[in-house]
Amino acid sequence: MAIEVSEVDVVDIASELESASAQTVLREVVDRFSPGVAVSCSFGGPSGLVIVDQLARMNLLERVEVYYLDTGLLFSATHEVREEMERRYGFEAIAYRPQLSLMQQASLHGNDLWDRDPDKCCGIRKVAPNVEALDGKSAWITGVRRDQSVGRAETPVLAWNARFGLVKVSPLRDWSEEKVWEYVRQHQVPYNVLHEDGYPSLGCNTVCTVRPESGESLRAGRWRGHDKTECGLHDSP
Repeated sequence: MAIEVSEVDVVDIASELESASAQTVLREVVDRFSPGVAVSCSFGGPSGLVIVDQLARMNLLERVEVYYLDTGLLFSATHEVREEMERRYGFEAIAYRPQLSLMQQASLHGNDLWDRDPDKCCGIRKVAPNVEALDGKSAWITGVRRDQSVGRAETPVLAWNARFGLVKVSPLRDWSEEKVWEYVRQHQVPYNVLHEDGYPSLGCNTVCTVRPESGESLRAGRWRGHDKTECGLHDSP
């Protein structure tokens, strides 16, 4: 059963944890909100993998639900790193999938919806499954960081998320890309091999994920050619 929490409580907790380390944030959130804690891990970017490793090292992994959104369009390398993480840490990530298959989506909305209307495609294949994943949960732990894009620059460590009706937690909010990879190397955390092929940010294996140009932001290769920087999961605090 999820732990009930009010927006007032969240403000107080956020104040306590604003300067805390990622490990402290994770422990406090799990202690306060377990068993209603969900950890979203795309198995694309390294941040979510670092969070899983930290939870495992603190013996907290069994007290949370690690989940991912299986859009039906994930890179094979993404599934491979998920399987490797599951074997190494002894857990099973829960998959949440769209109600529409790719064929059904094409029948209703036309082919290549991701290219013509990526907002609608993300709504069907990511946002709706995420609503299902977070139903009944109290806290949602994410790998969102301030250095990832301009739109994420003010990411708080913890905030009430009205869209999903729970506490959204970003323990790595003040980590840099360099710090994340330093942690990965130090602790030999498995990671997606596509990072070595010029993809710093991974989503679906469509035009929604391309290699950014030199000097561009980490997420510049997402939804190239569209006025879109987020899939819809992190549009609101």
